[in-house]
Amino acid sequence: MALMLSSAAMRVSNFNAGPAGLPLPVLERAQGELLDYAGTGMSIMEHSHRGKTYEAVHDEAIALLRELAGIPDTHHVLFLQGGASLQFAMLPMNFLGEGKSADYVNTGHWSERAIDEAKYYGKPRIAASTAGDKFTRVPRQEELDLDPNAAYVHITTNNTIEGSQWLAEPDTGGVPLVGDMSSDFLWRKPDIARYGMIYAGAQKNLGPSGVVLVVARKDFVDRARTDIPTIFRYATFAKNNSLYNTPPTFAIYLVRNVLLWIKEMGGPEKLEARNREKAALVYGAIDGSSGYYRAPVARDSRSVMNIVFRLPGEALEEQFVKEATKAGMIGLKGHRSVGGIRASTYNAVSVEDCAKLASFMRTFAEKNPG
Repeated sequence: MALMLSSAAMRVSNFNAGPAGLPLPVLERAQGELLDYAGTGMSIMEHSHRGKTYEAVHDEAIALLRELAGIPDTHHVLFLQGGASLQFAMLPMNFLGEGKSADYVNTGHWSERAIDEAKYYGKPRIAASTAGDKFTRVPRQEELDLDPNAAYVHITTNNTIEGSQWLAEPDTGGVPLVGDMSSDFLWRKPDIARYGMIYAGAQKNLGPSGVVLVVARKDFVDRARTDIPTIFRYATFAKNNSLYNTPPTFAIYLVRNVLLWIKEMGGPEKLEARNREKAALVYGAIDGSSGYYRAPVARDSRSVMNIVFRLPGEALEEQFVKEATKAGMIGLKGHRSVGGIRASTYNAVSVEDCAKLASFMRTFAEKNPG
């Protein structure tokens, strides 16, 4: 059976929180190369990860990451598996142990998950928390109680459920800063020099689920423990160019394609301007609704990637999601733990998608007064 989808008109506006939408040109390229990659007579999925054909894709993806994100030679670029959830455990497994502690900043659900995993390997110390404010903001610099002897300071740079984001990195002094950037890596050009390590599940901004990017300063990795299983050591993957075992080759191929798309779009600088324009459209519809839509997040912590808001009642929220789906906008239901509405406006979401959503919001409010 042959099935070809060639019309962009068949695509919906995808506001899913993850796995999220991929740019149409990326999918079209994969479609065209699926059966025969580069004249080799087989798919990239069928190539050996030890062969030159796949190796070229792998190395190009790393080179593009270095170019677009400004990653210097002082940092390793690694492709791992297991999602960010494995990184919650792998990070403390490598850098904690008896008598060692790390500082964690608690800004929501995923921060709490990381803290829970760290307890198995050492002492995660809460350097700051906004739980008292129901995670509607990230902490201010003066609220951070940092330990200068901590192994690292961990933050979740963007909180997908709560809709808050660090729009400027905290100053951690001489302690390595570690950022879970799963939902906002490359929404703008990151300040790599500020971080000892970054990790990011690809399924928001970089590609499909199944691969995790780790960018780690080499001297930070050199401090890691060597008395843990080989497969869980960052040094193992650094030594083997992320080819110690079979990597998720097709996922990395798609990451390569996404990075090429980002480059064609003008790079992270252009994407940042585009992403801010998208967010402004949706937040504008919220703020201009005379209170019909309510964004619970403090203005200086509002996420550019995950926009959360409420309507006058849950029944209206259910109706909103139902009608939006009929209008070709999917993934707008808020996370089950908090309810409400969530529009995830990752890199692949277009300005037109956000303009469509903003227009729908205004029309819905007019037709369904609270």
